[in-house]
Amino acid sequence: MKHQETAQEIIKAVGGTNNINSVYHCVTRLRFDLKNNDKVDNNSLKKLDKVMGTNISGDQFQVIIGNDVSKVFDAMVKEHPAIQQSSENKQAKPEKNKNVILNIFETIAGVFAPMLPAITAAGMLKGLLALFVSLEWMSAGTDTYRILSAIGDGVFHYLPLLIAVSAARKFGSNPFVAIALGTALMYPDMGALLSSGESVAFIGIPVTAVSYASSVIPILLAVWLMSYVEKWVDRVIPAALKLLLVPLITLLVMVPVTLIAIGPLGTFVGSGLSGGINWLLNEGGLIAGIVLGGAMALIIMTGMHYALVPIILSNIATLGFDKFLPLTFISNMGQAGATLGVFFRAKDKKLKTVALSTSFTALMGVTEPAMYGVNMKYKKPFAAAMIGSAVGGGFALAFGAKAYVLAGNGGLPGLPSLIGQTFWYSFGGMILAFVVGAIMSTVFGIKEEEGDAEALAHFSPGPSTPPAAAPSSNVATVDVDDMGAPTPTSDAVAVAPMTGKAIALKEVNDPTFGDELMGKGVAFVPTVGELVSPVTGTIMNVFKTKHAIVVRSDNGMELLIHVGINTVKLRGQYFEAHVATGARVQAGDKLLTFELDQIAKEYDITTAMVVTNTADYKQVLPVKLGVITTGEEVLKAEI
Repeated sequence: MKHQETAQEIIKAVGGTNNINSVYHCVTRLRFDLKNNDKVDNNSLKKLDKVMGTNISGDQFQVIIGNDVSKVFDAMVKEHPAIQQSSENKQAKPEKNKNVILNIFETIAGVFAPMLPAITAAGMLKGLLALFVSLEWMSAGTDTYRILSAIGDGVFHYLPLLIAVSAARKFGSNPFVAIALGTALMYPDMGALLSSGESVAFIGIPVTAVSYASSVIPILLAVWLMSYVEKWVDRVIPAALKLLLVPLITLLVMVPVTLIAIGPLGTFVGSGLSGGINWLLNEGGLIAGIVLGGAMALIIMTGMHYALVPIILSNIATLGFDKFLPLTFISNMGQAGATLGVFFRAKDKKLKTVALSTSFTALMGVTEPAMYGVNMKYKKPFAAAMIGSAVGGGFALAFGAKAYVLAGNGGLPGLPSLIGQTFWYSFGGMILAFVVGAIMSTVFGIKEEEGDAEALAHFSPGPSTPPAAAPSSNVATVDVDDMGAPTPTSDAVAVAPMTGKAIALKEVNDPTFGDELMGKGVAFVPTVGELVSPVTGTIMNVFKTKHAIVVRSDNGMELLIHVGINTVKLRGQYFEAHVATGARVQAGDKLLTFELDQIAKEYDITTAMVVTNTADYKQVLPVKLGVITTGEEVLKAEI
C-alpha cells in the first residue's frame, strides 16, 4: 500500500480529521491527540500493511509505523493540509484531567522527538570515531578526526539551541526569539564572565555561575516561561509596535531571569534528577537491572523513556557515560529472542516467516514488528521477552555496564555507542536477554488460534493485499472527512464570506497565513460581525472555539476561514456558530456571528480564507480586492 493510501486509511480509522486535535510523529509512531478515542477502528488499523500495531499512552493514541513513519506523516499532511493547524486545535481543546506526570512525559516527548535525528546522527558518529580510534584506524590528532569530531560534538555542545527551537514550537512561542535567548546564554563572553571565578551581578542582583553548554533543563524551563512572557507582552503591546517591542521586551526580561533564577534552578533540578536515577543505577546494581530491564518494554510502550532523554544527555555531557541506555539494547534483544522462540514453536508457515523476519528487525533495533505484531499478540512471548530482559539487565548493571554516546539505535547497528571499558558487560547482557528470551518463549509456547494470521500477513516480506476494512460502528453516519473525496475536476469560485475590505493574503500579520503555508487565498478586514458560506457544499469542521470553519464545495475546493489572529485564545467567547460539522450549506448561508468590537479590543480581526487543497489547482487567485460585500466573487481556483 502506498504511503498516501496508508495515510488516508489511518485518518479514516481514527475517526477522520474532525476527531484529530493534534498529531506529530517520533522515530517509529504517529502520536494522535484525539477528541474521542472511542471513535478509533482498531481492527481496520491493524489490517493496514504499514501499521505494526497501536497503543494508548495516557490519552495519546499511537499508531506504530516503523521506519516509514515520516513518509506516512508527510503524506497525511499533503492529503489534509488542515492537519498543520493541529497545534492551534490542541491549544483550543479543553483541558483533560490528566495525571501531571503523564503531562510532563508527553511534553518532554513532544520537545525531544523532533530533535532525535540530529542527536542520534551525531551520537552514532561519535561512537564510530571511538571505534576507529580503539582499532587504530584513525588517530585522534589528525585534521580528519577533528573535523569529524566537530560534527559529532557540535550538536551536543550547542544542544540548548536545538532544544530552544523545539521547545518554542511545542509551547507556541517564536522559535527565533528562543534561539536568541539560547545564544545569549552561550555567548563566549557570557561564558567567560560566569566562569571567571569572580562575583557577577545584574543591576545589583547576584548571578549564579552556571555552564549552559550541553545543558538541557535550564533552556527547557526558560523557553517554557518565555512562552507565557511573550504572549503577555503581545497582548498589551499595540499592533503597530508588536514586531519591534514584543521580542525586545521578551529577551530583556527572559535573559536576566534565566541567568539569575531559572539557570541555577534548572541545574539544581537536573542534577537532582540525574543524581537520583544514577544513584539507583549505581547502588541498585543487580536488583535495579532486573527490575528496570524487565520493565523496559513497558516503559517504552508508555513513552516514559522520553522523560529520561534529558537525564541521559546530561549524564553523557557531564560524566561521559550513561547507565540507562544499555538497558534499552538489552530489552530489544529480549524481544528479538522471544520472537525467535515463536518461530521455533509455530506450526503455521506464514507465522513462522513473520516471526523470523521480525526477530531479525528487532536485532537491528526496530522492535515494533516483533513487540506488537507477534509477542503482545500471543502474550506469552511478551512475558518471555521481559524475563530475558530482566536477566540481561541484572547481569549488565551488576557489572556497571555503560553507554558512552547516544547512538539512537538500540540494536546491533548501535553497538558503537557501547564501546568502552564496559562493552563486554553490555554485550553479555544483550546475549543473555536474547538467549533467555528465546528459551522461555520456546518453553511457554503459543496458542496459534489466539493470533490472527490474516492480520499478521502484512509483516511478510512479500507484497500483501489486506482485506477491505469493514465499516466501524463507531464512525458517524455523516463522514465529512471521507478520504475518498474526489479530486477537483473543474474551476471553482468562492464569494466573499463577509462584508468589509478584501486584502492580499500576504498582508496578514501571521506567517502561517501570510507566507501561504496553509495554501493560497485572500483575507478580509470585516466591518460586520457575520460570516457566511463562500460556496455551496459541506461543513467539514467547526472548531470548538468557533473562530474557524472548514467547508468543502461540491466541486472539491476546500476552504479554511479563520476569523482573527490568535483568537483561539478566546476559547469561543464572543463567537456563535450557526452550523455544525457535516451540515449542508448554500453559498451565502450564515455560518458564524461574532462580536466584532469586543474581539477587536484584544486581537487583530483580520480574517484569512485559504484553499487548503491548493496543490490540486494550477493557480488560485483573488478576483477582487478592496471594499467588498458578502456574495461578491472574490476568489477563483483554476484546474
